[in-house]
Amino acid sequence: MRRDVTRHDARRAPGIVAEAHQLVAAARQAFPREPRPRALLADCARRLDQPLRVALAGSLKAGKSTLLNSLVGQDIAPTDATECTRVVTWYRNGSTPSVTAYAPDGSTANVVVRRGSGTHGLTFDLERLNWNAPGPREVDHLEVEWPAAALANTTIIDTPGTSSLSREVSLRTARLLTPGDADGMAAVSIPGADAVVYLLRRLDDADVRFLEQVGAGTAGAQGISGPLGVIGVVSRADEIGAGRIDALHSARDVAARFAGELERTGLCQAVIPVAGLLAFAAATLRQQEFTAFEALARVPVDELSAALLSADRFARPDIPLPVPPELRAQLAARFGLFGIRMAVTLIRLGVRDSASLAAELTNRSGVDELRSVLDVQFGQRADQLKAHSALTALARVLTAYPGTPADQLLPRVRTLLADVHGFAELRLLGRLRTDELALPAPDLAELHRLIGGSGVAPHLRLGLPFGTDPAMQRAEAMAAVRKWRARARHPLADQFTTTACLTAARSAEGTLSLLPE
Repeated sequence: MRRDVTRHDARRAPGIVAEAHQLVAAARQAFPREPRPRALLADCARRLDQPLRVALAGSLKAGKSTLLNSLVGQDIAPTDATECTRVVTWYRNGSTPSVTAYAPDGSTANVVVRRGSGTHGLTFDLERLNWNAPGPREVDHLEVEWPAAALANTTIIDTPGTSSLSREVSLRTARLLTPGDADGMAAVSIPGADAVVYLLRRLDDADVRFLEQVGAGTAGAQGISGPLGVIGVVSRADEIGAGRIDALHSARDVAARFAGELERTGLCQAVIPVAGLLAFAAATLRQQEFTAFEALARVPVDELSAALLSADRFARPDIPLPVPPELRAQLAARFGLFGIRMAVTLIRLGVRDSASLAAELTNRSGVDELRSVLDVQFGQRADQLKAHSALTALARVLTAYPGTPADQLLPRVRTLLADVHGFAELRLLGRLRTDELALPAPDLAELHRLIGGSGVAPHLRLGLPFGTDPAMQRAEAMAAVRKWRARARHPLADQFTTTACLTAARSAEGTLSLLPE
């Protein structure tokens, strides 16, 4: 029993994925003639073998499409408020670019992609669709295939704004992330994403309510939860400081406040400020733009500051600057005032080429930090997150269609879903980003490693080189269990420290359970 309890998270991924496959296969045998449950269970099985599904969600105009472009490093998502931003769009890796529209009945149509000039990006033309079946149809969702390394192991789902003026548009996101079975058993559905990146411009009641629904799901009363991983992003972070050079410092303070409210309630495992517009502009920085920044860096500070009071003023033809007004307008649209100020400052400080400037701007945008957190909390735990989604879906099906031999599978499914130590690790990693832990620096670094902050492989958790003898790894893991159990019992430890130490001890136990004896 102890061994089962301590096995958790992505370190046991091959085991839990295999068991999830076995449970789904056993359930399918119990429904030989029922098409609906068989279709749902077939989807469960497929999801275990597909890339991780990460949904971008948030209120209207939160910057989801811009963040998607910055994460992928290519202009693949339309950012204008066109019809395509009102439907769910799936971005998958593919050998050649293609966009396909799907109707609710499964009919498809190829979508024409138009690329604008200057600052105008992609547009998906949904006005003239030639469906592969007769008659007009409504677009249910779009699927975009694009050759991008960032999509090789992760499918990104761009969702409509949760606060859209159209109730139907907002419901499309809710159906994907918090599907319910309120219409009866025949309407049972399953969450479409394994993890969620939720974009915040402010933290209001609507955000909190939606995150609560994502975490619990509408079947929460049955003990069936939603996506396991949720990360918050303070989007358009450069706007928080009105485009000032210290805007991201202000955004970081805001993120810390949001984190305190969300992480402690379990609604998010981390909250990170990101200037998505700057991140994407940096990833696609052009030599012409670098040359323009060099010219602006030679303008006296006071003169340039006066020109940068607003984007409209910066692009005015009557403002004497050594960059044409059309190019200035392009810089303002692509980089924002914060990005322009940051680029000029970096060049004044010694950046001498476009590649170095792009790297510096990317780092200051916050997107590298977000990528790191996504890798640790989503990428390296992909199998755990996918298994959690599949088991959640399996539990929904078994609950909605009782009275078959598959009923006997439900206790085991619920047991696996109840093993949430991986979630405890994610929450602790998030809190360590903003809260002080009363531990010496070496111990804090060790705790961070043990709970998977540097990777989830046993040798990484134990701080040992790859290929270290298993006997040595077992000895280190056993020592870690004893050490962190003892730390948790220290009479002067506060509640946060005690909980953190117990989490580290359990992580060490889980590592020990995976090592050969």
